[in-house]
Amino acid sequence: MSNGIELAQYHLVSSSENGRKIYKMEQGKKSRQFLAAILSNLSSITTGLCLGWTSAAESKMKDLTQSPLSSIPSTEEFSWISSLTPLGALVGPYIAGPLTSRIGRKWTLLASSVFFIASFIILIFTNTVAFVFVARILQGLGVGFVMTAQTMYVGEIASDECRGALGSFMQLGIVIGILYVYCVGPYVSFQSYQCYCLIIPIAFVATFFFMPDSPHYYIQKGQEENAVKSLKFLRGKSTEGVQQELDEIRATVEESMKNKATFRDVFANAANKKAFIISAGLLTFQQLSGINVVLFYCQSIFETAGSSLKPAIATIIVGAVMVFSSGLTPVIVDRLGRKVILLFSAAGMTLSLALLGLFFLLDHNKSPIAESIKWLPIVSLIAFVFVYCVGFGPLPWAVLGEMFAPNIKPVASSMATSVCWIFGFIVTKWFSSLQDVIGSYGAFWLFGVFCAVAFVFTLTLVMETKGLSLQEIQDRLNGRK
Repeated sequence: MSNGIELAQYHLVSSSENGRKIYKMEQGKKSRQFLAAILSNLSSITTGLCLGWTSAAESKMKDLTQSPLSSIPSTEEFSWISSLTPLGALVGPYIAGPLTSRIGRKWTLLASSVFFIASFIILIFTNTVAFVFVARILQGLGVGFVMTAQTMYVGEIASDECRGALGSFMQLGIVIGILYVYCVGPYVSFQSYQCYCLIIPIAFVATFFFMPDSPHYYIQKGQEENAVKSLKFLRGKSTEGVQQELDEIRATVEESMKNKATFRDVFANAANKKAFIISAGLLTFQQLSGINVVLFYCQSIFETAGSSLKPAIATIIVGAVMVFSSGLTPVIVDRLGRKVILLFSAAGMTLSLALLGLFFLLDHNKSPIAESIKWLPIVSLIAFVFVYCVGFGPLPWAVLGEMFAPNIKPVASSMATSVCWIFGFIVTKWFSSLQDVIGSYGAFWLFGVFCAVAFVFTLTLVMETKGLSLQEIQDRLNGRK
């Protein structure tokens, strides 16, 4: 056990006459920080609803007996319906980043629900493609808020030994949301679909409202009493029991706040530059893996492949695998470390996409072999989402939440999240055009090449943060042992 963890379990009771300090052990409760992280991740479930929403909604909008629209949207309109959420998510962080410093991580996260609730209400009553566009942009803004504020909140409320597990909860929440819409969407009307989606952001507001904000934020605002209350609740300890951690947070925050951060400061020194390259790089490869294509077009992929299972059932199976694999990460990440899991994930995605591309090539060439391996798209996609959700789904966000000093974090998180969604928008908007040019097999092989590059990037540039405190991470980035 590291000294930091040992000391966190003790508080000063008294000093003897010779000056020798006497400490009393105070174990505390990890369950409190897990509760706060789980409730904050109801916002991640809502994010998952928005990312998976298109899979069921597209098939309904193509059927005028189910669609609320007067006509079937064109291929171009469907591409915008899919890609406007990543586009909104690109803008959202630049609003959310400053808000995390002004009103706090908690209230910025709660504000995301305004966009989500408004979007689903619009979709309940929509009868034109234009209103669907508006709703999808609002969803994207909400996603941008969540991706910025949630990583900061969880990274700052978590103790050193729990940060990896809690940071992995975001991906678990996202895939639970995706599975939710995969299970509900195909079997209810378009309007009922939106009502079921509306339940989750309302539940998030009703429960997370009672959680404390990050102690780092309270210290930044000079609210010492609130910082103590927050730490006491999160650690399940007395005032004396959290004093040492409070002192460490205060020292870190005061040091980082000597100079107010700007976008230029992200590249002002080697540590920040390296942290941004690692964070933005992982998030870029996350999108270039093609995951959003799988999420947005999952049902369509199985329909195109002529899968032996009904597309709706195959999609639900994929969603269930995503939840299962995402649930593994919090259990293993603080044992194996971030880097090993990311390498496993990148290698697995490369192989899975290579096999998926092979099937579509055989199918394109009318090979008789394709008829005998109709199971391959299901197996390949299941393998792909499994390794993605274990590694490249959750861990880039966990790394983003722990890489930067408190004053840099709001600005750097906004920039890194925006980089992520720039590529998310590009991939989803032009996937159909890419298919037309190089075929489905070529598109999936291209994603596989990006995953192979992600393996090399992780192997050579990503540093391991397992078991390190936020200050120790900064020391490593600055080249101090």
